[in-house]
Amino acid sequence: MSPTRRVPSPSKEARPPKRKTGAARSPRAPAGAASDPRVGRLLEALRVDPELAPIVDAFDDGAGVAGGRKKFGSNGLKVNGKLFALFTQGTLVVKLPRERVVEQIAEGVGKPFDPGHGRLMKEWLTVVSPKASWLELAREAHDFVKSG
Repeated sequence: MSPTRRVPSPSKEARPPKRKTGAARSPRAPAGAASDPRVGRLLEALRVDPELAPIVDAFDDGAGVAGGRKKFGSNGLKVNGKLFALFTQGTLVVKLPRERVVEQIAEGVGKPFDPGHGRLMKEWLTVVSPKASWLELAREAHDFVKSG
């Protein structure tokens, strides 16, 4: 019986290099937002407010956490343990009263937020307008969530 020849698998040199997750990410930028300077500007503007500075610090502390799949809100800003803004899909998503979300959509500021399961979240706005003030919307979201 003749020996069976095995076809060697591609060498490591022939394979494309694995991308290191988080390698190009700054410690303050959540995944997916590293190339968007608006995130850094928003965080710095919020940091100036003594009430919001601890929220940004807490976000910074958790932004570099590595690991598998992240749960909803792990890339967001929280007040009293509740999420009021997050960075996903390359933009800012804020929690506002349902009526306010409808107004903002009508004005072209944003669109309803779809977290990926096909059901829109009625109190969440995905900001799409480049003219929208992320700072104003984040503060409004903070005040709404803090009050409720």
